[in-house]
Amino acid sequence: MPPRKAPTARQRRLGSELRKIREQAGISMTDAASQLSTDRTNMSNVESGRFGVSSERVRTWARHYGCPDQAYVDALAAMADERGRGWWDDYRDELPASLLDLCELEHHAIALRSVQIMHMPGLLQTEDYARAVFEEAVPSLTPVDLRRYLSLRMRRRDVLDRKDMLSCDFLIHEAALRMKFGGRQVATSQLNYLLEQSERDNVTVRVIPFEAGGFPNAGGPTLYAYGPVPQLDTVQTDIPTGSVLLDAETRLANYRAVLDRTEHRAYGPERSRDFIREMAQQL
Repeated sequence: MPPRKAPTARQRRLGSELRKIREQAGISMTDAASQLSTDRTNMSNVESGRFGVSSERVRTWARHYGCPDQAYVDALAAMADERGRGWWDDYRDELPASLLDLCELEHHAIALRSVQIMHMPGLLQTEDYARAVFEEAVPSLTPVDLRRYLSLRMRRRDVLDRKDMLSCDFLIHEAALRMKFGGRQVATSQLNYLLEQSERDNVTVRVIPFEAGGFPNAGGPTLYAYGPVPQLDTVQTDIPTGSVLLDAETRLANYRAVLDRTEHRAYGPERSRDFIREMAQQL
């Protein structure tokens, strides 16, 4: 297969998982290349995501490495089988790659859990609210870039309507509910939209009230995306320069603990809806 100009995070993830299986088997890249009738350069390019790989080859390599987890191998083979463009590719070369990687992550996830501190979850934002958030960007977005960011944000919401019903659990701090991006009218509409979306069968909204006190990782938002097998889970978190995806097993375990502990501090779904409703009436 020809080399990719810029592998996506998902393509790099497939390569890194193949490298992980090889290393766990205690097989060097040189020995693997020799035994699999390929060359070291080709294997390096596959493991870095620069070269694609067929599902048949994924299964062959996994079998050679002695990987015992068939569900894991099947999931990797399915990743290798993915072809064609995703809807987010319409924005390639126009918006940061990290945003497109997030869209792809949400598209392939089987479930999402997130914690939001100062903003509403992106998947639950109204267009007016999102516009008000983007208008606070420094440096300011041009009118063209603002339209692009808004378009992507609104299209991301379509993942909630997937036929296979993506399960989403949103933990939202009271601070985010009280932030009046866009003013009173926009904030009220956003809270009412949040209430409406919380009635979906696949959406759960829990409020973390100020009275809950401290909780782990309170300084920033976290998104935990569940893959088809636990080894393919991913954490997305924001940093000052953009976004980062994490998939090391220790990191995943720690973030699951963070989410579990934070959820224990939050109100249940019904009490959360009552709380949001009261706030909307008070604005």
